[in-house]
Amino acid sequence: MKKIITLFFAFIAVCAFSQKKNAPDNRLAGVDAKLQAILADWHVAGFAVAVVEKDKIVYAKGFGFRDLENKKPVTPNTLFAIGSCSKAFTSGLLGILRNEDKVSFDEKPSKYVPELKFYNDEMNNGIIVKDLMSHRTGLGRHDLSWYFFNSPSKDSLVRRIQYMEPFTGVRKQWYYNNFMFLTQGVIAERITGQSWEKNIADRFFKPLGMNTSNVSIAELEKSAEPSLGYGLKNDTEIKKLDYYNISGMAPAGSINSSVNEMANWVNAWIHGGKFNGKEVLPSSYVSEAMSSQMIVGGALPSKEHPDVQFANYGYGWFLASYKGHYRVEHGGNIDGFSASTSFFPSDSVGIVVLVNQNGSPVPSIVRNIIADRMLGVAQSDWSKELKDARDKNKKEEKDTQKKKSSSVKKGTHPSHLPEEFEGGYSAEGYGKFTIRAVHDSLFAKMGHNTYWLKHYHYDVFEPFEVDKFHKIDTAEHGNMRFNFISGLNGEIERVAINDIEPTLKKPIEFVRQAAAKDIKPEELKKYVGDYEMAGMIAKVFVKAEKTLFLFVQGQPEYELVFLGNNKFAIKNLTGYKLEFEQSADGKILGVAFVQPNGTFKAKRKN
Repeated sequence: MKKIITLFFAFIAVCAFSQKKNAPDNRLAGVDAKLQAILADWHVAGFAVAVVEKDKIVYAKGFGFRDLENKKPVTPNTLFAIGSCSKAFTSGLLGILRNEDKVSFDEKPSKYVPELKFYNDEMNNGIIVKDLMSHRTGLGRHDLSWYFFNSPSKDSLVRRIQYMEPFTGVRKQWYYNNFMFLTQGVIAERITGQSWEKNIADRFFKPLGMNTSNVSIAELEKSAEPSLGYGLKNDTEIKKLDYYNISGMAPAGSINSSVNEMANWVNAWIHGGKFNGKEVLPSSYVSEAMSSQMIVGGALPSKEHPDVQFANYGYGWFLASYKGHYRVEHGGNIDGFSASTSFFPSDSVGIVVLVNQNGSPVPSIVRNIIADRMLGVAQSDWSKELKDARDKNKKEEKDTQKKKSSSVKKGTHPSHLPEEFEGGYSAEGYGKFTIRAVHDSLFAKMGHNTYWLKHYHYDVFEPFEVDKFHKIDTAEHGNMRFNFISGLNGEIERVAINDIEPTLKKPIEFVRQAAAKDIKPEELKKYVGDYEMAGMIAKVFVKAEKTLFLFVQGQPEYELVFLGNNKFAIKNLTGYKLEFEQSADGKILGVAFVQPNGTFKAKRKN
């Protein structure tokens, strides 16, 4: 699966707030060379950074390229996907609406979104809006539900939440969840009668002068200075990645912006919600949002950095003590981009770093290099420390793999032919994906991703990603396995996929619907008729001249799906099938109803 990295670094001698040139800041003397070296050290295409102090941008510069192939440079106005740095904007909408007495953080979210339901009564009765804002609902991430099975409809994504099993109780443990920020966006939509996208533009972009910032890939592509996204293969090879259209999940992370414009956002937070003297966010909300609402982790400081301590969460912000200074920060990741937005409220200093690299450590490296200088604290070699940590982790992983004994049972084979695994597989809390057989191989199409399913043992397969050039990446894959399960009739009935939600100790199961085959409408007519079994009549007929249906007295009509060779599946019913008996001269003589509890034959009436 793809990771996310964003590179952004900018230097500009123009103050975005006063429009006057500023003298170079001595605290940042020589930082250009240090940041330039990061491009080569971490093999990034480009990045930008902006530094705010009080009401001025004191530093802004771009490094590297927003378009590597065409050598288009990054500038402070280059637009990057900021990923989850969008979350503080979404919670901020609720902060404004609370100030207008339109929402209460202590109410159940279902008051504003009546169709919202959770997995159990404890969650339905106990979760309040504030829990959504601080990641304390008891839900794991369930991210593949939206990443693989995205939808342009926010409402349809919200309806999946009721099928997502929690791993702990309400307010017992902090755990990051994008669906809860989606829900906040929908709450704002229901209260205002306007889309989340329009709310963000009207409430934040316009008053903050964020004139080129936007909330969709379509807008990013049309902008004057968009950055492309990149990934890193084998730690050194820079690869261009396609944009990921976050679509209906937009409130959790779809904003695209530049460091110059994000500097205005940070400036407002430093000034208690005001920008250029005008209130953008209520001061009471600003204080609450950057105060601890939930403990993220309870670990002690490290020996290397005893002055970097505690990890808490507010509303859309992570909170920490950095070398004795209170830091408010949030990172962002989406395919091809990484980001960091941070500020030190007691010091009136803000730092924005945007990077066009997938899953990159560069935002935190650059942020910390700048912070050490702006805060006047001892300077750490953050790039070296993270590189050493990365190399150590990789060595440990290799050593673990060498010691790890394989669980593969050698000499085993799948129980079915490749084509018998074909079909659509669906789970209510996630969505539907398809499996098709190509020669002797199986391929799973999950959203915009395609995976080759390599046989592991028995009916278990492991997935390897296939890129847009149809190349299979056999080097990168996790612990995910597809375990196909047969029903009593011997056919593949479902697949259990482990590691989709790591907080749960069990796999997520997807029910199979056999793959439909093409059949000409006129060919359906030969199956039409009454079929008798023990005095009961089953009627088979055609609707709209193109679809075969089954009707049995006392039951609803069932749509039939053609499987080939005179076989039909009953749509949306697992394990039920009709197999028609055909004579040598092509006449239909009868039908066998194949069900989980047995096979029942009926003769066709003349």
